[in-house]
Amino acid sequence: MLDNTSATHAALMDQTYRRQRLFYDLTRKYYLFGRDHLIRGLSPREGSHVLEVACGTGRNLQVAARKYPHCAFYGLDISAEMLTSARSKVHPQVQLAQADACNFDGAQLFRRARFDRVFISYGVSMIPDWQAALRMACAHLAPGGQLHVVDFSDQHCWPRWFGTGLNRWLDKFHVSPRLDLEEALSKAAAEIGGTLRHRQLYRGYAQYGMVEHPR
Repeated sequence: MLDNTSATHAALMDQTYRRQRLFYDLTRKYYLFGRDHLIRGLSPREGSHVLEVACGTGRNLQVAARKYPHCAFYGLDISAEMLTSARSKVHPQVQLAQADACNFDGAQLFRRARFDRVFISYGVSMIPDWQAALRMACAHLAPGGQLHVVDFSDQHCWPRWFGTGLNRWLDKFHVSPRLDLEEALSKAAAEIGGTLRHRQLYRGYAQYGMVEHPR
């Protein structure tokens, strides 16, 4: 059950992607760079439990489940419309649930309180209280677990016109690049006594962060 604030955001996402979800994956492959880079970087051990926060249409879960067939996969999203697409795409053994990334209980949703890998791919730029989502994701890490995040960066090595045009396009879909993602991840890592690795991808087009929970 979503609270009032979550329900309002869920309604906005449903309205935005009710039709977009039907061709979302065809269009996003041209500018959501780094998703497959993240999936390769997960490198979960056999038998690991892997959660995607803000799983959208399920595209990443589909790719990851094929790459790591001996792991268990879970996905949550606030949009019922997006989850409709995800359910039609992923294997039935992939567990999906509607939930707010800022406030969810893995034990209630999936009967699992901790995960070996949690990842968020181009999700934090769409979540209003995205810092809370990062803290929540870290809180669900098992000892030795990792949170992987990829999202837009500041386009610092690209022409100014490119960054301006990209940001105008993203704004149409309520997407706001989080330029202080590294700082927020560092704080979230510190709260669990974890460590952070962060780097730029594709000349500053995207950024990638990985928080590791202490064993």
